[in-house]
Parts: sequence; C-alpha cells; structure tokens
Amino acid sequence: MIQDIFPHKWDIAYYPKEPKADSFILFFYQDQLLVIKEAAEEQHLPKIIYPVYAKVKHWVRNATYLFSLDEKEMFRVEILDESTKQELEGSIAGSCFEERRFFRTAAPKEYGFAGITGLHLNGWYRKNKFCGACGKPLENDQKERMLYCPACKNMVFPRINPAVIVGVTDGSRLLLTKYRGRDYKNYALVAGFTEIGESFEETVAREVLEETGLTVKNIRYYKSQPWAFADDILAGYFCEVEGNAEITMDPGELSVAEWVEREDIEVEYDDTSLTNEMICYFKYGKGTLR
Repeated sequence: MIQDIFPHKWDIAYYPKEPKADSFILFFYQDQLLVIKEAAEEQHLPKIIYPVYAKVKHWVRNATYLFSLDEKEMFRVEILDESTKQELEGSIAGSCFEERRFFRTAAPKEYGFAGITGLHLNGWYRKNKFCGACGKPLENDQKERMLYCPACKNMVFPRINPAVIVGVTDGSRLLLTKYRGRDYKNYALVAGFTEIGESFEETVAREVLEETGLTVKNIRYYKSQPWAFADDILAGYFCEVEGNAEITMDPGELSVAEWVEREDIEVEYDDTSLTNEMICYFKYGKGTLR
C-alpha cells in the first residue's frame, strides 16, 4: 500500500526545528503542493537548498517542521496568494502545484507518500489558525504536534477521521460497490465513518446494513491504512453475510452494489489502497500480494 516504503525510514514525530542547508521545503497553496516533473515522468518534491538560492529565500519564512524521510527533514511553507504562487512556479524549472489525487501514482513511492501526508498536515494547519473556543490566534506547541490558544488554553490536535473498509463475503462471492457522485469509478467495498461511541466492529455492521440492507456475522479485522487523501485512518474488516443475501441498495450512497463470484472479479494489485488489497486478497488468496 502507499505507506509501505521500506527500506526507507519515516519519522512523523514533531520537533521544533528550523530548516538547514539540506532541508526539503514543501510549498503549499491551498490544498496543493508544488512538485517538479522530470523528463522521465518521475514526480519529485522540490528540493530547495536553504538558504543558498537567494531568489527563493524570501519565501522560506515561518517554515514549520513536518517530518523526515531517510533523515532528510521536510518543512511546510504556505503560499497565500495567486501572484506569489505563479512567481514561485516561474522560479523553479519544471514545477507546478498538484492536488492530492496526483500523489496516488507519484514516483518514487516514498515521495508520493511524503507528499500526501504533507497535504494532510497542511490542511490541518491551514484550517486551524484561530481558536474555535474563543476566536484568538492559535500558536504552535514546542513539544508535540499540537496548536494551542494562549488565551483560553484550548488544545487542537491534527484531525484524523476513523473509518472502516468492509469486505462482505457470501461463500465464493464478494460484495462490490460503486459510490454515487465520486470521481473514483472503479469497484470498491462498503465503507463508512465511525460514529462517536461506536466500535469499529459496530461501524462495520451498521454501514453494511445502511448501504446494502444486509446483516453480517464473523466480523474480523484485516489491516489498517493511513489514508491522507481524505484525512482518514482506515480499518479493514472481512465479514460474512448472515441470513438473506438479497441486496437492498441505498441509492443515496451507492450507484452499484452487487455480488461477484471470485473468478469474475476483474482486479489487479495496484500497491496503493487498502480497498484494492482486500479485493485482491479475496480473489487470489493470502501471500499473492508481495
């Protein structure tokens, strides 16, 4: 999956650091990240040698430490206006700003994962400039990844939405779905967000019932995945249909919900998503994905 970048070393812990000469500077504009596209069509995060390039030095202000990849430290710089965005693109050959979906297929893989994780954090910083309790400006904490309000002591941590991905089986059949109104048009699995006061297993049963009218049993955990494309942490589960296997689809959520025999599932492992891996796991069996 997208986060499986071994043997590259990833450290997401927060440290109150300043950029150094060999740091990476990640430039964000709204929900976009600046990348450099090389002739070989490999997508790389731009490396700005701080502060060697005087022409970009004035942009590297108030840089926030994000994480490190293979001990290379990466920092966030927010671009606030369209004119500065265009000026920055014009100063770095081959560069352009890209939205989140771009990083599903970015190469090398470790940079793609760093890019989408950076966009997740950037969205949190961008949307939490002021305290939701008293309206005063928030400040970076110096010990952990947290924003705090000096006025009322409110603490704001990164938003991570818990959700489930569910592989519902009926013998040799797997329940495949397509969500209504989504850009993603391939087959998916039943999915949904966990409600307050609800366990993952309870979310599985509720989401399957709401979207397909099916009751399930033998709910068992498979694997988890950080999914920064939607600020989620995904928990994958398999379960079996209990009783009547006739689908009653919720047309407000889904455009397709159908049972597909194992041999009729058309899927190739794409090394990106938990949904894809779970469909491949059902079709091909354990041990075929590596």
